[in-house]
Amino acid sequence: MLRCCRVGAAIAAGCDPGSVLGCRGLSMAKSKFEYVRDFETDDTVLPNCWIVVRLDGRNFHRFSEQHEFKKPNDDRALHLMTKCAQTVMQELEDIAIAYGQSDEYSFVFKKKSRWFKRRASKFMTHVVSQFSSSYVFYWKDYFKDQQLLYPPGFDGRIVLYPSNQNLKDYLSWRQADCHINNLYNTVFWMLVQRGGLTPVQAQERLRGTLAGDKNEILFSEFNINYNNEPLMYRKGTVLIWQKVNEVITKKIKLPKEEEEKEVEVTRTKTKVVPLHCDIIGDQFWEEYPQILAEDS
Repeated sequence: MLRCCRVGAAIAAGCDPGSVLGCRGLSMAKSKFEYVRDFETDDTVLPNCWIVVRLDGRNFHRFSEQHEFKKPNDDRALHLMTKCAQTVMQELEDIAIAYGQSDEYSFVFKKKSRWFKRRASKFMTHVVSQFSSSYVFYWKDYFKDQQLLYPPGFDGRIVLYPSNQNLKDYLSWRQADCHINNLYNTVFWMLVQRGGLTPVQAQERLRGTLAGDKNEILFSEFNINYNNEPLMYRKGTVLIWQKVNEVITKKIKLPKEEEEKEVEVTRTKTKVVPLHCDIIGDQFWEEYPQILAEDS
């Protein structure tokens, strides 16, 4: 009988597989080095909590300049971020909702999710790696005339929220942040691009101004009503699961006919759908109660 040998090595050496599997204690897969596993820390997150993974672009100010992003908002970049987020949700179906703006996206895993045995490191690394690889993979679909000069970087963090209200407040916080940043950037770049100010002068002009002041500058100096700006810029993007009817063309062979015929067939499919809407008020949550449902 063989003792403490690896199955693959024993078979390669011409040993009988049956005798190998019959080794005493089935300990042949172990080695004296396996003790190092004891150094791994237990990062299992608390049960019955919403798991939020938020990723952000690393040094994206430089990245956007190097790749000539349009200011204050580049539709190509925003749509690419959403495409990557949709890919993440399709791969990790336990995500109930996602929210994104600028170079960040938050992914909310269900409270009862058992994915990755609720290990924080697994949640974070799977989301960030899937998103990052998708960003590179789909780049050419959105930036057709702009070569990707170097790989983008994203970092992530994981936060737990025990109650539905905590989660709603978190998402409200991110959408409020979207509004504050976009209003500032919109005024800033109008002052630079159309007002003729340098970035330093524009920054100084906006120092200490409130939201009303910024809206007044946009309207009085550039004839821009901020409320008419695209919702994607002002509200960000919400991703949810929805049942969608799809019309596809299939070839079928009808009775008493020799040749196949193309017919249109409607089928229902659950897909990740982007929305540009307010999530701070109650209307959104009343319209989509399934997001917070315990058994969703």
